[in-house]
Amino acid sequence: MMTVTNDSIHTAGPGDLGIDWATEFDHTQESYAQNAPAIWDELRERCPVAHTDAHGGVWLPTKHADVTAIAHDTENFTSESVVVSQFKPLGLAPAGFAPPITSDPPYHQSARRLLLPAFAPKVVNLLEDYVRECCRSLLDDLLAQGTDVVDAATAYAQHIPVLTIARMLGLPPEDGDRFRTFIHRILEKPGQYTDQIAPEDTLVHYLSEIIAQRRSEPPRDDLIGFLLEAEMDGEPLTNEHVFGTIALLIIAGIDTTWSNLGASIWHLAQNPDDRARLREDPDVLPFAIEEFLRFYSPVTMARLAAKDTEIGGCPVSARDWVLLTFPAANRDPEAFERADEFIIDRQRNRHVAFGLGIHRCLGSNLARLELTVAIDEWMKRIPDFELADPNPDAVRWSTGQVRGPRELPIRLLRTVEA
Repeated sequence: MMTVTNDSIHTAGPGDLGIDWATEFDHTQESYAQNAPAIWDELRERCPVAHTDAHGGVWLPTKHADVTAIAHDTENFTSESVVVSQFKPLGLAPAGFAPPITSDPPYHQSARRLLLPAFAPKVVNLLEDYVRECCRSLLDDLLAQGTDVVDAATAYAQHIPVLTIARMLGLPPEDGDRFRTFIHRILEKPGQYTDQIAPEDTLVHYLSEIIAQRRSEPPRDDLIGFLLEAEMDGEPLTNEHVFGTIALLIIAGIDTTWSNLGASIWHLAQNPDDRARLREDPDVLPFAIEEFLRFYSPVTMARLAAKDTEIGGCPVSARDWVLLTFPAANRDPEAFERADEFIIDRQRNRHVAFGLGIHRCLGSNLARLELTVAIDEWMKRIPDFELADPNPDAVRWSTGQVRGPRELPIRLLRTVEA
């Protein structure tokens, strides 16, 4: 069973917007977010390594081979900052401000090893009952609205990773709205809120208060408690290290899963054959999850060129930004058979949705668990549904380096009582 999906969003095509994507792209603008898959396809054929002067200069490779090469090249590309902005940090290596994702070797290895036990499969699987309970409760509330149109993004998808990460860290689940605000500022509109935010409304203030409070209390059995007691290379973690790792888990552990889950529901709303396959053949769900991850990969990471180098034959100057477009790599026909088709039972699927190299996502086991449970529970309660409005602009896709639907109006065609 396969589905051919036209998700170039605007059927007129990206070239009709009057933008030369090879030189004028800006990943923080809605025109890019709404058309990203079609833009990547166009660039891969015409200019596989695009460049823009926005944000102080950014390179955008679209081929799987180029993205792979950069991800593995820690000599020529530093991870000391992974979110493109006008501010280019210097001197933060090897730790960076959010270890281990912003760390370079050899610091990276120790910082990553510290977190591996918390995200091991056996530990993550212990969260399944909690995640399932959250999904069922959210669906109860969603269906209790008594309307035939609901927002699957704001009423369902965005809450599941918030509740899960808050539980792991030991943070109040009611702080979810604050987490989403931090994510919007940092990932969707980097640098655009500078000097517009009161100090007490910042992520820095929030986490600094949490860390100070928790250091004054007896240790708790959660991730923050673990970090406060942990040692790396025989030394306790600094407040800066603890702060950066908690920030990483909030930012990267929420928006990524929420975005892919929303895109998966968006896909199913338009493809009744795939909905039927999930209903009638539960064994296909693991394959579907991997194809959702490939076809709707949410995450584009960034690197800074550590020295003058090149990408696909294009000269790159030291301190230039480079976007690691894992979503574009996952649609490269040189890497995937029938790359432009969503195939729900794709057997060979070596996608790079979780990245490559030393920074491959620590939370991949957690993300797979959340996505699997969330789709499973949704399909049990809402087996048939469609987009409430087929107009492409009815669904707004997030800007920045994590892409997913932010509003997702869904019409319920058939629901099932709990």
